[in-house]
Amino acid sequence: MPSLVTANQRPIPILVYHQIEIAPPKGAGFRSLYVSPAAFARQMAFLSLLGYRGLSLSALLPYLMGERAGKVVGITFDDGYLNNLTHALPVLVNYDFSSTCYAISQQLGKTNEWDREAGIAQTPLMNSAQLRQWCAGGQEVGAHTRHHVRLTQTDAVNSLREICGSKTELEALTGSVVRNFCYPYGDYDSDHVAMARSAGFASATTTQRGRCQTGEDLLQLPRVPVLRSTTLPLFWLKVATGYEDRRRS
Repeated sequence: MPSLVTANQRPIPILVYHQIEIAPPKGAGFRSLYVSPAAFARQMAFLSLLGYRGLSLSALLPYLMGERAGKVVGITFDDGYLNNLTHALPVLVNYDFSSTCYAISQQLGKTNEWDREAGIAQTPLMNSAQLRQWCAGGQEVGAHTRHHVRLTQTDAVNSLREICGSKTELEALTGSVVRNFCYPYGDYDSDHVAMARSAGFASATTTQRGRCQTGEDLLQLPRVPVLRSTTLPLFWLKVATGYEDRRRS
C-alpha cells in the first residue's frame, strides 16, 4: 500500500530544532545544534509578526493534505531535551503555537547517551512527568524510536520493535495517540518507511532539507534546520523562500 502524499498548494516549512540552550564553548561537539533561548524567542516573534502560525505535525497535516490553507509553519524538536520544556514551551504558549517533540521512549529522564562515544556533552532529557507537562502546555509528543538507533544498522526485527514500541510506550505514558515519527539521524530505507506505515503513523520526518512541496510522501517529509548560526535574515530565507529547497539532495 503506497503512502499518502501531500497536496498543499504552497510550500510549507517544517522547522527542526534540537537544544534550546546557550551553546557550549567553541570546539564542543554538535555546537551548531544549540539555539539560544533569546534567538528562539526572536524567531517565534518574527513568525508571528509575519502572520505565520506555528503548528505541531498533527495540526499541520490538514494543511499538508490541502484540506486547509494559510500561512503555517511546522515546529519540531528532536530527542526531547529538558531545555525544550524550560525554554521553548513558554515562548510557544505566548504565541499560541503548537509543536511536536520527538521523544525516545526508553531514554526519558536520562541523557543523550547515543552521543557519548562521540564525546558529546550529556544533556538531560525530559522524564515522563515533564513530557506530560509538555503536552499539558498544548504541545505534542512524537516518536523517535526506543533507543535512538541507526535503523539501517539494526536488523529488521529490532527495527520494527524500535519503531512500533516507541509509539506504544509513549502512548501509555502520555495517554494520547502518538501519530508522528522521526527517523533518528535521518537514517532509514524503504523497509523502515513500510514499518512506520504498519505502526500506524500518519507522518514521518527526515533530515532531508527543504520545505514540503506538493506530492511529498507523508512518511518521508523534509525539514528546515534551524541552527546556532541561523540569523534572523537567514531564518526568513529558510521559511519564506526557496533557500532550503535548493539544498535538497
